[in-house]
Amino acid sequence: MAKAKSGVVIRNKRASYEYELLDTYTAGIVLVGTEIKSIRAGRASLADAYCYFVGNELFVKNMNVAEYAQASYNRHEPERDRKLLLTRRELNKLYRATRQKGFTIVVTKLFIAENGYAKLTIALARGKRKYDKRESIKEKDMQREADRMARL
Repeated sequence: MAKAKSGVVIRNKRASYEYELLDTYTAGIVLVGTEIKSIRAGRASLADAYCYFVGNELFVKNMNVAEYAQASYNRHEPERDRKLLLTRRELNKLYRATRQKGFTIVVTKLFIAENGYAKLTIALARGKRKYDKRESIKEKDMQREADRMARL
């Protein structure tokens, strides 16, 4: 039985400003209890979320999934670390990349897939310098101005 498409998309806008996103991956996420209901309600935050390795497994830290309001005794912890599900090849590639100086893994998007499962889009990223951030702002302003002129 096919599930109805949810349309929930939670983005981390700050990630593209703070980091140069090099390579993206879509990962499954291990959730417990009422977390999926909170995500479907759009009550999650990716503001400071990043990924790290423990052994051969990848976890996401600082992803806030608010407590579900209708939950009874079986509540989840909002700030807990959650395991990500990727293929072994992808995990090995990310592990090698993060061992180099200046690279990290950031969360860019949380969404509900067509099959009803919560998925994260993560990106291998390198931090931007101050002048790179200024350049990004300038490009965005120029694009906005060009779009505005094209509409007139």
